[in-house]
Amino acid sequence: MRVPEPEPEPALYAGFGCRKGCPAEHLEALLLQTLRQHRLSLTAVRGIASLASKAQEPGLLALAAKLQLPLQVFQSASLADLEPLLSHRSPIVFAHSGCWGVAESTALAAARQVEGRCALRVTRQIHGPATLALAWRG
Repeated sequence: MRVPEPEPEPALYAGFGCRKGCPAEHLEALLLQTLRQHRLSLTAVRGIASLASKAQEPGLLALAAKLQLPLQVFQSASLADLEPLLSHRSPIVFAHSGCWGVAESTALAAARQVEGRCALRVTRQIHGPATLALAWRG
């Protein structure tokens, strides 16, 4: 009798918003805490995402390098069609970045880019100078 193989974990994509200079340790702690709270595995995370304006942010680059994950960045304008999927829309964030929610929008964009479809798995989590959201194939 053949034992069925376990189903693979659904791939997760972590979208981050952060203030300039936010340390990698803070971003990592937020990610690990969120995964633990939602009983998700770090091995399911396939990528980290943020806005193009954060492409050279040292904390994001260091976290991506430590976890050996790609850092995907997106222009605000390319995120507009994801607005209906957001759990929250911030006029303040829009005024600063051109999108309604950095963490949720970029997580969704990363999932969509790889998986073809996307949905939020964990809505934005806020911890000090950083926000995080997790998306997966919807």
